[in-house]
Amino acid sequence: MDIFSDPVLLARLQFACTAAYHFIFVPLTIGLGLILAINETRYYRSRDPKDAAATKFWVKIFTATFVLGLATGITMEFSFGTNWADYSRFVGDIFGAPLAAEALLAFFLESTFLGVLLFGRKRVSPKFYMVSAWLVWFGSALSALWILIANSWMQTPAGAELSADGSKAVITDFLTAAMNPSVWPRYSHTIVAVLIMGAFVAMAVSAWYLIKNRHKEFAMKTMKLGAVVGIVVSCVMLVTAHSSAVTVAEEQPTKLAMMEGMYDSEVPPLYAFGWVDEENQKVITPFSIPGGTSFLATGTWDTEYEGLNQLAASAEYGALDPETAPVNFVFQTYHLMVAMYGLIMLTVILALVFTLRGGKIQNMKWLQRLVLISPVFPLIAIQAGWFTAEVGRQPWVVYPSATSPEGVSLLTNEGVSQSVSAPELVITMVLFLVVYAFLMVAWARTMGRFIKEGPVAEHEPALEGAAAGKTPKGKAAPSFGDDLAKEGE
Repeated sequence: MDIFSDPVLLARLQFACTAAYHFIFVPLTIGLGLILAINETRYYRSRDPKDAAATKFWVKIFTATFVLGLATGITMEFSFGTNWADYSRFVGDIFGAPLAAEALLAFFLESTFLGVLLFGRKRVSPKFYMVSAWLVWFGSALSALWILIANSWMQTPAGAELSADGSKAVITDFLTAAMNPSVWPRYSHTIVAVLIMGAFVAMAVSAWYLIKNRHKEFAMKTMKLGAVVGIVVSCVMLVTAHSSAVTVAEEQPTKLAMMEGMYDSEVPPLYAFGWVDEENQKVITPFSIPGGTSFLATGTWDTEYEGLNQLAASAEYGALDPETAPVNFVFQTYHLMVAMYGLIMLTVILALVFTLRGGKIQNMKWLQRLVLISPVFPLIAIQAGWFTAEVGRQPWVVYPSATSPEGVSLLTNEGVSQSVSAPELVITMVLFLVVYAFLMVAWARTMGRFIKEGPVAEHEPALEGAAAGKTPKGKAAPSFGDDLAKEGE
């Protein structure tokens, strides 16, 4: 297959690239929103100007990330009407309400109270400012709910029926459609994942300051906060992961078969790692636990699940071709996600133990460097999980789940726009990559500058020399902590 002449594959690749890029900033926004709100709550109780400076620091980090996430999200919505016009016609009656609700109920809530955080420190009461911080985080989490309602409906359709001419899904019960079988397992799993991301970024910033021997008080407070949040949500992840896996097993049998490399019906073992030999239809691995996946999904060691060959022979999943299905890709992304979780738990336990034990992490350079790079672990896990969820339901863009209404499904190759050519997709993909690379550099430089300046409170110099914000005459420029100090008096 020539990738540059296949409009369906190109449309999928373009959307995958834009979605993966967008989902770098969404976890940071929601995750750091919680860190920001907790910091502001600390300041509300302590009235310490240093805590106010810490809140201001996280507001700047959050805002820059929020803006870029917003811009990349708009690009994805535009692609529904260009590259995926037929898909948009099919799901338009379903998606209109949750996407409108996301804008009206979540985005405006988040952006309005973000304005309070940016400009209202001296204009509103301390309590209102603290509540605003929590509403910003709540708005970002609520926004994710509406988006995941739409996405989960694609995975497990509900509350709809096929139109008389078979061209689209027509909503019959909004509440049933919104509360489809996979929405709560997937939402809880996603929210926990992004909170892990936020906690690890907070710890990484702290580790950078410890390595540079700067802002050590802020670094230790933030390291403790990040480690506590990180260990709590990482433990909760076990519950949400199990719930999500059970939903996949019950509703999306072809996805489960790809995740475990099952071509024929069997009691699925549990693999730590391996390689799917797609030609011979078997998993190559030196180690597995017989019946392990069955136990995780059902609590028994002997539950048999249908393999891809049997599912492809059924009426519901006859469009699946086991010989061309991306089985090894889904197998690898799923097990990569699980492997990253292991690194996440190891890192957060080490950070928590050596932070609480007399702050020993201050003298442990190897652990500081591990924590500094640790945000890569949840980032890879999030992206791998997304690829598992989306590629695993192929060849359907609207999956015929076990409980979905009869006929409410759509093949991916029937959802693309018929008027967009392969060359046009290649050109736009290249343009997207160029613009996104530029935005990433700009965002990274902005983050670097904010982190270099640090959470500076009154009378505390940001940096030495000109880089510290000195005026041309050699006088120190006021830091953002200066205008906050009076708030604590």
